[in-house]
Amino acid sequence: MGYGVFSLETMAQLPPDLDPVVRAQAWTGDAVLALYVREWILSMKGEIDGKLFVEFTSNQFLRLTGNATAVEAQIGRVYAANGLEAANVWISEHLQPRMEQRLHILRRKREA
Repeated sequence: MGYGVFSLETMAQLPPDLDPVVRAQAWTGDAVLALYVREWILSMKGEIDGKLFVEFTSNQFLRLTGNATAVEAQIGRVYAANGLEAANVWISEHLQPRMEQRLHILRRKREA
């Protein structure tokens, strides 16, 4: 199946990765997430950390919460409906704790 025009009935049945509306929301959500993560890293570490940025924004990490495209689309929907601050709150409540937990586990493994 290509990425052309879909009927509303077909779109309702599409997985998030193929639904053009969800993909558009995810496009914006991805940008919002990238900004959030960069600001979070700078506030936490005081320096640029590209490796941590890639880890936090990776599909592998986002899949811990659900379908990566659907997670980014949710961020995009929150941003569109309520602005950047609301999207940042959503990320801080749903994704940041998972990343902090992941970092804690990785630190313990390095120290062991």
